[in-house]
Amino acid sequence: MVKMDAIRHFFERHGFTVSSRLADKLGMRATNVRLFFIYISFVTVGLSFGVYLTLAFLLKLKDMIYTKRSSVFDL
Repeated sequence: MVKMDAIRHFFERHGFTVSSRLADKLGMRATNVRLFFIYISFVTVGLSFGVYLTLAFLLKLKDMIYTKRSSVFDL
């Protein structure tokens, strides 16, 4: 458990440093930069899921419309 806390502490320390340095560079508050990254991550996950559902629907629709029959007796 101690090792897990050390890993978490390492990533929190260096992860927050990245957003703080970016905020200093842009002249913003670090909280706004962190919120921006959180919102962008939700948007990208939502968009990719939407594209996946759209492609699945189109493939299902294609299969329903076009069926290849090898002979007359396959009706």
